[in-house]
Amino acid sequence: MDLGSFYSEYGLWIVFGTVLVQQFGLPVPAFPLLILAGAQTLVEPAHGLWALVLSVVASSLGNYAWFIAGRRYGHRVLKAVCNVSLSPDSCVRQAENAFERYGAGSLVLGRFVPGLGIVAPPLAGGFGVGAPTFLLYNGVGSALWALAGIALGWAFHTEVEWLLDALAMLGNRALTGLAVAVVLYAAYRWWRRRQFRRALCAARIDVDELREMIERGKAPLILDARSHVLRQLDARSIPGSIAVDPDDLDRALAEIDRDREVVVYCACPNEVTAARIAVQLQKRGIARVRPLTGGIDAWEAAQQVRRGDG
Repeated sequence: MDLGSFYSEYGLWIVFGTVLVQQFGLPVPAFPLLILAGAQTLVEPAHGLWALVLSVVASSLGNYAWFIAGRRYGHRVLKAVCNVSLSPDSCVRQAENAFERYGAGSLVLGRFVPGLGIVAPPLAGGFGVGAPTFLLYNGVGSALWALAGIALGWAFHTEVEWLLDALAMLGNRALTGLAVAVVLYAAYRWWRRRQFRRALCAARIDVDELREMIERGKAPLILDARSHVLRQLDARSIPGSIAVDPDDLDRALAEIDRDREVVVYCACPNEVTAARIAVQLQKRGIARVRPLTGGIDAWEAAQQVRRGDG
């Protein structure tokens, strides 16, 4: 059975299943399947309508689960969400900025911005967006996204048919090549992230050292590098810390003594936001600056242990 015949027989179920698992963070190609659905619509007009309906239902089911998790667990679910992304170091920041600017509208935008779609639903839940509002915006975004794919497939049905014929001629070699390309891309992103983290590992400070400095009365300047949105969602902070905007460091520089030791913390995966700010401050002449290993989570965990010991 060639790819075209296989899709004709099982395509709608494949579209539903692929869109559903994509909402849980798996990097599966859902949009190309909608393009195939659009091409199939030329032969079966009802096919595109069903593909649209099933895409919206699958998206609503998957994203509603993240929405409920965000409402129940707040900021704690964000790290879990981003750890299943190929770009965990940037997706939280991107979603926070979008949510701060567009509110529930980020649920629509998230369907078209890689990495944002999976983070926006738990953010909406954490900030108390109502379920009807969430389902409305998520449904609109999902419908527009699915329509875009179906429209592309309908408009370029000739090219889609040519591609299917070419893949059918290549057989398993095409699938193997695609799988190799995906694996190489994921490996490259992992290697870049690992190189960045290794470059900064030696320049970090741990919670115990920071607490000891504070207790000795030699506390460094502590900068909270979390976004305004995340600080609203997560009220925890290190006593005496100063909130800084990662996108406006020049304002923070005016208040920093260049001879003072500086510690930066965040709540993002791998403390990458704090590490990046540390690098930028060093380039601007702040020599003694280190990110806090584990960020706010590590600080709070250590505080809970101390309270339990007491």
